[in-house]
Amino acid sequence: LIFIISLAMGTTITISSNHWVLAWTGLEINTLAILPLISKSHHPRAIEAATKYFLTQAAASALVLFSSMTNAWQTGQWDITQLTHPTSCLILTAAIAMKLGLVPFHFWFPEVLQGSPLTTGLLLSTIMKLPPIALLYMTSPSLNPTLLTTLAILSTALGGWMGLNQTQIRKILAFSSISHLGWMTAVVIYNPKLTLLNFYLYVVMTVAVFLALNTMKVLKLSTLMTAWTKTPSLNAMLLLTLLSLAGLPPLTGFMPKWLIIQELTKQDMASTATLIALLSLLSLFFYLRLAYCTTITLPPHTTNHMKQWRTGKPTSIMIAILTTVSVMLLPIAPMIL
Repeated sequence: LIFIISLAMGTTITISSNHWVLAWTGLEINTLAILPLISKSHHPRAIEAATKYFLTQAAASALVLFSSMTNAWQTGQWDITQLTHPTSCLILTAAIAMKLGLVPFHFWFPEVLQGSPLTTGLLLSTIMKLPPIALLYMTSPSLNPTLLTTLAILSTALGGWMGLNQTQIRKILAFSSISHLGWMTAVVIYNPKLTLLNFYLYVVMTVAVFLALNTMKVLKLSTLMTAWTKTPSLNAMLLLTLLSLAGLPPLTGFMPKWLIIQELTKQDMASTATLIALLSLLSLFFYLRLAYCTTITLPPHTTNHMKQWRTGKPTSIMIAILTTVSVMLLPIAPMIL
């Protein structure tokens, strides 16, 4: 309870602050609060994941503080929105990319997610991304468009490419997160509110996927193939949610990609929009593979599977609501916009 409250407090401090030191304080509280949740199982893999996360986030927080101090030294401003010094902008872009796990600072994220439980992985993929996204939102007018576009294209490409040969579902979801963050970074300078809309919808869909996988106790593709025996209805909803996360129309995940492509085209960046749309086909492949695994009806071949099938937990109302929202939100998109 203490760690969850600290997470909420650190996130709130960062997204509501105007001073760089206050934002840095919130980031540090977040990092220290999530570490015990990652290493809770005391497994060597979990301890390794917590160590990697701590080193990466501490380096990123130091870069945030360094960029803000450089800007204050040159301009006398500690306000987050008054980031005007070019060197400070470059350092801050690197720090936020490291916090979010954008390419080329992405290597820590799949390893940390793989070493964490599904519930902690859910926090890492959603709540822990909110403070850096908020900083990116507030400083976006000052950042370098060419650098952000390069990071976005690389993240979309490597997020799809490196997820192709994975069999661990947590790593697949990590590369999926990197790919989605590439889409958000591509449009943050031109339409920051569209980045936030994309992030909110991504959070809804990711929460639905993680909670469904946690209910079915699925960590690998081979386990997913027999999950239909435990909760067939939840398995069907997971199929639709994965297709929504892939961005297939008419599901919810198509709406932010559609709007981002439209916005980039308006900004005379049709080539960039075409490139990231084509690169997202790579991630579409492993989403379709995940969705295919949910539809395979292999009989459970061990007594453990049969035991899980007979004593499977009922699907919670919350998971049903989240999966329904993450799949059926597109028809009310005009109201949202």
